[in-house]
Amino acid sequence: MRCAAFLLVLAIPAIAGEIPLSERRSGYDLMRQETRSIQDDDAANPGMLWVIEGKDLWNEKTDPGSRSCADCHGDASVSMKGVAARYPAFSAAAGRPVDLEQRINLCRTTQQHAAPLAFESRRLLAITAYVARQSRGMPIEMSSDPRSAPFLAAGREEFERRRGQLNLACTQCHDDNWGRHLGGSIIPQGHPTGYPIYRLEWQGLGSLQRRLRGCISGVRSEPYDYGAPQLVNLELYLMWRARGMVLESPAVRP
Repeated sequence: MRCAAFLLVLAIPAIAGEIPLSERRSGYDLMRQETRSIQDDDAANPGMLWVIEGKDLWNEKTDPGSRSCADCHGDASVSMKGVAARYPAFSAAAGRPVDLEQRINLCRTTQQHAAPLAFESRRLLAITAYVARQSRGMPIEMSSDPRSAPFLAAGREEFERRRGQLNLACTQCHDDNWGRHLGGSIIPQGHPTGYPIYRLEWQGLGSLQRRLRGCISGVRSEPYDYGAPQLVNLELYLMWRARGMVLESPAVRP
């Protein structure tokens, strides 16, 4: 029954305006060459500063008697290769899918016996960026775990639901009007291929949840709290929507 439920989610007919898999484009493709060149050069990509810091955190013990990430997982370039391409993923401990930041915090609390890192804190962004960097260039491969089926369906509902004073849904911008201009900026297709991502607007690195909260606020709706199930469900759907696309983290965007 669980397998059938997941296949049912995948078989839902495409909504009006949904982008065919063959026509999907990364936000990278819609940027000016000047911005692309910043992402392409690790020496110029400011997101790499967080990756470098994350490497130090990977080998750091929270206290003298604890274990570091490396003590359990070894060389991240081997053990973490492809991991970011599979998250959010179902966690038996949480009873629902968790995103990569939540998975890192679960490891901290259950394996390292340390306090979880705050969402959007530099340390959590750094170690997430370091882990995600190991999957750069790999295709997004979302699991067909049937336990995730109802959460994937809920994420799709979030994407299609109108909200806020502007009464807009994600799909109206990112499926129906991508490539057009809004306030001087090109509307992308909304694929989460580069997170954690360095945005020139932010002058810093940020998570996918930060971007989603910004979009929700932009349509004059109350954003969900960081870590809210609705945001993780939406992340799950967005990653499924981007399946097969290549990870770029840490990407750079305007």
